[in-house]
Amino acid sequence: MAERDMIEVKGLRVVAGAAPGPVTEIVKGVDFSVKKGEVLALIGESGSGKTTIALSLLGYARAGCAISGGSVRVGEVEVLSLDAKGRRALRARTVAYVAQSASAGFNPARTIMDQVIEPALLHRLMSKEAASAKAIGLFRSLALPAPETIGERYPHQVSGGQLQRLMAAMALITDPAVVVFDEPTTALDVTTQIEVLAAFKKVIRELGTTAVYVSHDLAVVAQMADRIVVLNGGAVKENGAVAQVLDAPVDAYTRQLLAATRRPEAVLTLPQNPGKHVPPLLEIRGLSAGYGRIDRQGAPAVRVLDDVSLSIPRGSTLGVIGESGSGKTTLARVVAGLVDRARGEVLFNGEPLNAQISRRTPEQYRQIQIVFQNADTALNPSHSIADILGRPLAFYHHLRGSAAKKRMLDLLDLVKLPASIATRTPAGLSGGQKQRVNLARALAAEPALILCDEVTSALDTVVGAAILDLLAELRRELGVSYMFISHDISTVRAICDEVIVLYAGHRVEAGQREVLAAPPYHPYTGLLVDSVPALKPGWLDARRDIVATALPAMGESADIAELCSFRARCPVRIDGKCNVTPPSLKKLPSGAEILCHHPAAELNRLQTVEATPA
Repeated sequence: MAERDMIEVKGLRVVAGAAPGPVTEIVKGVDFSVKKGEVLALIGESGSGKTTIALSLLGYARAGCAISGGSVRVGEVEVLSLDAKGRRALRARTVAYVAQSASAGFNPARTIMDQVIEPALLHRLMSKEAASAKAIGLFRSLALPAPETIGERYPHQVSGGQLQRLMAAMALITDPAVVVFDEPTTALDVTTQIEVLAAFKKVIRELGTTAVYVSHDLAVVAQMADRIVVLNGGAVKENGAVAQVLDAPVDAYTRQLLAATRRPEAVLTLPQNPGKHVPPLLEIRGLSAGYGRIDRQGAPAVRVLDDVSLSIPRGSTLGVIGESGSGKTTLARVVAGLVDRARGEVLFNGEPLNAQISRRTPEQYRQIQIVFQNADTALNPSHSIADILGRPLAFYHHLRGSAAKKRMLDLLDLVKLPASIATRTPAGLSGGQKQRVNLARALAAEPALILCDEVTSALDTVVGAAILDLLAELRRELGVSYMFISHDISTVRAICDEVIVLYAGHRVEAGQREVLAAPPYHPYTGLLVDSVPALKPGWLDARRDIVATALPAMGESADIAELCSFRARCPVRIDGKCNVTPPSLKKLPSGAEILCHHPAAELNRLQTVEATPA
């Protein structure tokens, strides 16, 4: 007799709204099953229903929604027939949940250990001592540092990647039959993501856990799942083994998702001015900046940027890459006049740019605009889209009345939004639509330079790809320049002409975007490149050598500014040199400049050997 599937979902329907008001079906008769010990991925863009379906495994529907039909079975339990008490017993004990944002799932006032063991104590599964011992074992399995003592810390005292793994420990403490992972690495840097994915995969294998992994990232899913269910508009478009879905997709929508993941690089030519020297639109020389009081030597109390130089020619795009804490956002804020600088020059159109925004000319103020990462917090929730776009039109161009309305509609058209959204508030828009409004607001000033701070990091693959296409189109049409800040190398390669790589506030590499294509490169750039998941199963297992040991915290060795800030994490450091002598600026065959002791030929040898599969 064949063993029953661990999860069986049949004809699942979920609606939003309730009679007598309008009711919309958001999950439309979904069927799938998961075998014991199998990992199933639910994949699709925002609004596809993947999280709604995953939450139904816990018998849960979000506020304003209701499960209206179908059946959900986990083990021998018919989830949808349970009463409130039965659902409480199911959650954490039988089906556990790992959320996208671990920081929102932890209480900042309680120690980590108290919160990790709480589900085991609530369900009276073991004593506090036994639960604590089990938690320490999970911390060790999840490759957390200092597993015996990390539980004594508070949530704010660990990194985002560590907190995400601690949330997984909380989910696994009760030995649940099923764990639901809901986009658990979306908010993490590429280097942190690879550590977390490797830890999750190891512990799932060791425990034989059945898992449902929700994601919009096909490359991540290729490493984690055995099978993929592709969703769009609340319906199943494809259901198959990972290799089949990636290599021979049946449905047109799956092919669209794959195309958005395998983005071709944009080919853009810069405007030429033969025989005439035109200064860069933006030039930065020897910039140092940070926060807090500046001392007599001109250094801030908290140093974030140190001796950074760059230039952006008119009509071009500069990519700034690095992990969280590398100084990317501070660099944009210095250019925007939102953070003071301690040392260095910033020139705009060949003219000095005052450090403080209040002392800049109205024209300089207009010509540099910033688009923030989180469109939700950047847009006033109580204003209509018409009001949001009307303010810069009145401020910069003194447009009001019918002239302002005409220009506002032109801006919506420019960012490919329908005129009908003008009367709506941000709450009524999707993430991609909000980011387009953010961009339209910046364009209302008619700027020469737009600072894009991680503008696609919170968006799914398809919507993010559409925003990148829009940025490229606006650049062609309007001649606007961008400083494009990201930790995603594939995104930077898709849209940028030149790249600078920041690590702990230092510019460790700078050159054309081709520098990211192949060795040699700075060892930190190599780490970033090697941490981008490939769209093929088995890639993560093949890269185990990279993730075998957790990386030290960013900037752990940046205490002596003159020495290499990357030395504590560098896999090819030269003891007796890297920790004694400042690195010199070297030019690679690609034309890139790097701060490193290794000659180009040696880096090429080391990185080519490292990239060769065993």
